[in-house]
Amino acid sequence: MCEERTKDLDIDFVLETINLRLPQISYSPLSTIETQTLKGIWRDYTYDQIALEKNYSCGYITNIVAPSLFKKLSCLIGQRVGKRNCMKLIKKFFLVWKEKPLFPSGVISLDSQYYIKRSDIENKISAEIQKPGALVRIKAPQEMGKTSVLLRLIKRANESGYHTIYFNLQQLDEEVFRDVSTFLRFFCINITHELDLDLKLDDYWDEELGCKASCNLYFQNYLLKSINAPLLLALDEVNQVFENLKIAKEFFSLLRLWYEKAKTTLVWQKLRLVVVHSTESYVPLQLKQSPFNVGLPIQLGSLSWEEVVELAKCYELSWRDGEEANLLMTMVGGHPALVHLAIYYLSQEKMTLKELLKTAPTSTGIYASHLNRHQEKLYEDSKLASALNKVIVATEPILLEPIQAYKLNSMGLIRLSNNKAVISCQLYRDYFQQTLKEMSDR
Repeated sequence: MCEERTKDLDIDFVLETINLRLPQISYSPLSTIETQTLKGIWRDYTYDQIALEKNYSCGYITNIVAPSLFKKLSCLIGQRVGKRNCMKLIKKFFLVWKEKPLFPSGVISLDSQYYIKRSDIENKISAEIQKPGALVRIKAPQEMGKTSVLLRLIKRANESGYHTIYFNLQQLDEEVFRDVSTFLRFFCINITHELDLDLKLDDYWDEELGCKASCNLYFQNYLLKSINAPLLLALDEVNQVFENLKIAKEFFSLLRLWYEKAKTTLVWQKLRLVVVHSTESYVPLQLKQSPFNVGLPIQLGSLSWEEVVELAKCYELSWRDGEEANLLMTMVGGHPALVHLAIYYLSQEKMTLKELLKTAPTSTGIYASHLNRHQEKLYEDSKLASALNKVIVATEPILLEPIQAYKLNSMGLIRLSNNKAVISCQLYRDYFQQTLKEMSDR
């Protein structure tokens, strides 16, 4: 960003940019009251003045809203933000922030020119959530672009006048998963704040009735009845719940119940659920208890050759005959994050394509962390490692035990055709051919 733009910095531009950047670090955009509080701070208001103007108690602004606001800003800016230094740090942040290619890691922001639209998928999901009581399941291995697609869905829903809530379960503190009641209360409290409603949880919570029934009543008789437009509730990284089977069973059966209720109860038709999870996490739940076999399933796949070439053009690479795209796709199979990372490095002229491909399947190449993540899982599961090795050494597609085939496919390491497995790309063949041999030699 140029210095002249910083001098003209206004709160609307600040808020727009902050809300674009927060999801990239796994935080939800600012809620309505957090936005109003930051606007008040921008005008040098006291908490008393902010509370009076917006008809809230000063204690609520001071003890609830401000700490949540400053936590988000601190994580975004990388420095501890408080009321006294808030304006100074925000202005400093915008002064050094420049509109240039960022290292491609995590979510691609809404304003990025380096996002390749998945128009067919995005249009399909948008059409589905217009239906009363809709449920959409977006799934793929890690780094395939699930959250980037989700944020664009939320943007469309906002433009259609929906209430939208982005709830990333990866950002929750460990104590929230202590027990089912704690988890569901935290969930209800967060949704209430995001909708900018008064918290009335104690009016509906009855331990004798049970936490699940209490949560259900709170949504049905208070939250949904208090809004006059559809609510898109986007639940990202729900695989974080899988590690606690008790909470997973109760929470996912509750989501399933809400989906079923929408078929017969008018108020539940306001709720549109989008559940996003990584397929690398195994779902050990009975199907009748979970939302993972109902609604519209969306499986994100690899980029096409045309999309790889389009991304290269965005980075101003002159891949005229497409041969470079062929070589890259042979190595990484159109994997979105791996393709993006390679094109970024090539655009920075840090290495040639030949050099990049030569070191790609090694522990010193640009994909080292990605490969190490998979390798750790294989070290933990010798049967899975053995199954992958069979695929690597085979000269044609082979049958694997169903559970091993499911897990390897869910990790993105193999592709299945007529239940027979082949390696996904040359990167995995070259890297794991060596590392799995080293494992067996130990």
